[in-house]
Amino acid sequence: MPLQNRVQPTGEIIAHPARGQFMGNRGILHDSDQRLGKARWRHKAWVTCVLSFKGRHRALMRPHNYTELFFLDEAVAFAAGHRPCGECRRADYNQFRAAAEVTTPIAAYDAILHAQRAVPRRYEQVRYTADIAELPDGVFILSETGAAHLLWEDKMLPYTPSGYGQPIHRPARGTVTVLTPAPMVQVLQAGYKVQVAQP
Repeated sequence: MPLQNRVQPTGEIIAHPARGQFMGNRGILHDSDQRLGKARWRHKAWVTCVLSFKGRHRALMRPHNYTELFFLDEAVAFAAGHRPCGECRRADYNQFRAAAEVTTPIAAYDAILHAQRAVPRRYEQVRYTADIAELPDGVFILSETGAAHLLWEDKMLPYTPSGYGQPIHRPARGTVTVLTPAPMVQVLQAGYKVQVAQP
């Protein structure tokens, strides 16, 4: 039975058997029975890590250890509000800092990002509206049906936990609900290239 550790671009954490391309961390969210409680974070340094690093191995959801979260790809991690890890993804982390114009310790940026990605005490995702024409590739939006779609080139890619569905046409203009936090959208606009699962 799959564990509840697969993060969606909508911010939900679900149980799903598909393996993601990245792992993340928000602190200890599970109990001794590997069940998630109400909390969806314990700190503000939400990171995205590679699945393999220096031969390290972890048993998932061990008691008193952080909850391993998984993402289909980096675009999903961005939508959920996770930045690159400074240890296992040093090159991506440095590119991210440059695109975000971070010159202070990263904790200050994490606090700014947190205020624009999560609703305190309600554990909900902050969403907002924007003109689709102003959004860069790599951003997640909600379609008119309420489904998450990735903006990629001239297409919108329907999201599923197992991968992307058949691309549909991306309208030239129109107001949409944006899932990717505004600071992450700014990083993408500045030229950071998110890693995306094969559309």
